[in-house]
Amino acid sequence: MESWFRIFFLFACIFPAFVECRIRRYNFNVMMKNTTRLCSSKPIATVNGKFPGPTVYAREGDTVLVNVVNHVKYNVSIHWHGVRQLRTGWSDGPAYITQCPIQPGQNYVYNFTITGQRGTLFWHAHILWLRATMHGAIVILPKLGVPYPFPKPDHEAVVVLAEWWKSDTEAVINQAIKSGLAPNVSDAHTINGHPGAISNCPSQGGYTLSVDPGKSYMLRIINAALNEELFFKIAGHKMTVVEVDATYVKPFKTDTVIIAPGQTTNVIVTADQGSGKYMVAASPFMDAPIAVDNVTATATLHYSGTLANSVTTLTTTPPKNATPVANNFIDSLRSLNSKKYPAKVPKNVDHSLFFTVGLGINPCPTCKQGNGSRVVASINNVTFTMPTVAILQAHFFGIKGVYTTDFPQNPPFKFNYTGTPPTNLATMSGTKVYRLPYNATVQLVLQDTGIISPENHPIHLHGFNFFAVGKGLGNFNPKTDPVNFNLVDPVERNTIGVPAGGWVAIRFRADNPGVWFMHCHLEIHTTWGLKMAFLVDNGKGPNESLLPPPKDLPKC
Repeated sequence: MESWFRIFFLFACIFPAFVECRIRRYNFNVMMKNTTRLCSSKPIATVNGKFPGPTVYAREGDTVLVNVVNHVKYNVSIHWHGVRQLRTGWSDGPAYITQCPIQPGQNYVYNFTITGQRGTLFWHAHILWLRATMHGAIVILPKLGVPYPFPKPDHEAVVVLAEWWKSDTEAVINQAIKSGLAPNVSDAHTINGHPGAISNCPSQGGYTLSVDPGKSYMLRIINAALNEELFFKIAGHKMTVVEVDATYVKPFKTDTVIIAPGQTTNVIVTADQGSGKYMVAASPFMDAPIAVDNVTATATLHYSGTLANSVTTLTTTPPKNATPVANNFIDSLRSLNSKKYPAKVPKNVDHSLFFTVGLGINPCPTCKQGNGSRVVASINNVTFTMPTVAILQAHFFGIKGVYTTDFPQNPPFKFNYTGTPPTNLATMSGTKVYRLPYNATVQLVLQDTGIISPENHPIHLHGFNFFAVGKGLGNFNPKTDPVNFNLVDPVERNTIGVPAGGWVAIRFRADNPGVWFMHCHLEIHTTWGLKMAFLVDNGKGPNESLLPPPKDLPKC
């Protein structure tokens, strides 16, 4: 069905007289599917029986309608990760933030317009740990007649990186919550749903990308993993990076991409090597003493005419703690900042925020394995409590008692954030949001803490893109560090890594009314409470106001 739609879509957009290229309709049937990986089978939650799920294709300016029907026992919601959702927060998807989830047997139509975006994004479940297997690509093509700002590749391919557990992922996280400790790491990584050759499961196949000599290929790489940042390499081939998080960047060549959960990266690869087979590898990056799944996922770049039994050219993956390799990639990213695609970095700041992100320990009398304690996570020492009514509904309808607007602008108490932790590791709990007037400019410094362990946190902001204007190691210095901020061509993203033992500064304009979730995209940290929300008030006119909710909005 997906391939038929893709042919239909391309035909329609080449010959627009036949079909108006404005509305894209999709049906997402959420269903269980028995799936075998690593020589063992289990039922997984899928969309339309696929892992990864179907790709959503659209052009910039198109309206997308996705009818999601829930045929499984779990409550379900889908987030369109990175889509701006201008005034359409009801379609953003995080359960209990912008909507109540879709209950078993129910359906909901997500309705949004792609505005001012083109490139690669992705969709995923945004409740429980269902996004482990419920995710897929969003491919946004430029408007008709608008070229890429780089040489058009001959072909394109979606490459989705993920994790695989032999166990049921809901059982994995439920056991972790019960114990108060960290969950078991995954058993393998996957490339387009396949781990590749695994020593204890020789029959396991892998994804193959077939290429023709001399042709160029744009790979739309997505990290849909739950908890792990990944290095991506192709043996013997350089990659030219042209876009991240659906925003164009100044092209640069690299042999290694670093990509955090929630991030996307478009690279162009030219099949310029000798005929043969070349290893594609996805391996973990972790520069802190935290357990990771150390199994490298592999796929194959296969030149046409090469015999199937030919020897594959291998590549060496970076050490898992290869911080310089990661930083070299991250520091190379710059906005295109051209006349057509300017970098509209806020120069003046209305709200200057400083948020610490990290872990903590709270009492838990029932957590026997945790010796009466549980690991939690927080922003500015607030461990977020999920409400039972969606915050956006409470905001729109004036429902009292669901949330408070007293999220702290700065940490409640100061300490040496990346040095010796305080003696009290406890956090406070609450459903707190930070309120912003419409069109306010925001500078947000995200500071990692060394409580339990420093760690790289990929922070995702819903509803906005932002500019990463600075980063550094140690504690942010508000007097000296801003002097070195890049306000000319900083990379524009929707998900940014806060360096382990360091900080990152972002800027954005609050030009999208509604309630917008911000959280760590390591799913365990979200589960533990490393999340908050911004409430952006309506502006002056109807074009600056949140649209009313649709009639089929799910009920709690």
